[in-house]
Amino acid sequence: MTVRLARTAAKVYRLSPTTLPVPSEPPRAPAGVDRLARQLATLGYPGYSHLRLSPPVNPARLVLDAVSQDNLDARVAEALPWVLLQYADLDWGWLVSNTKLRNLQNRLGFLVGLAAELAERRAQRSAGEARLKEVENDLERARLAAETTLGREAMPPTERAWLRANRPPRARHWNVLTSLTAEQLIYAA
Repeated sequence: MTVRLARTAAKVYRLSPTTLPVPSEPPRAPAGVDRLARQLATLGYPGYSHLRLSPPVNPARLVLDAVSQDNLDARVAEALPWVLLQYADLDWGWLVSNTKLRNLQNRLGFLVGLAAELAERRAQRSAGEARLKEVENDLERARLAAETTLGREAMPPTERAWLRANRPPRARHWNVLTSLTAEQLIYAA
């Protein structure tokens, strides 16, 4: 089935974007920030509801494109836990294996942890929460010692040093230089 036909079928039958195919070999070229923002709008992320919609994309593909960015817009980074929480039935096998192939499992592990924390805060327990914890445990076994950022590789040394000393516990655990916490994710709650 072609991607175009899959998109049409998903639209006609009102299927979840998680049913859209993921590429067997994801492109190595980074997706533009504008494209990621429009894809988030298409998935229903409230922070980008004002944007023109793009053709739908599988949420797993969007997350991989985003965590692969060396310079990711902070608003896009803040949207990723929402995507993981909203589409907890995405193709985790594909997403996890492709992030591991690119040594990005710490970034994904950090984001999955934030999504799991948000899921815990909800009054109702769900299968999605259990799946997020399962994925986080899988990524835990592959956690890297190498330090990374959440799409801010051009970060100045002084900011790196400050974040190293002041980052939240989850970011310290995943060795990610960021100050992002679940409390800051206004659209994900």
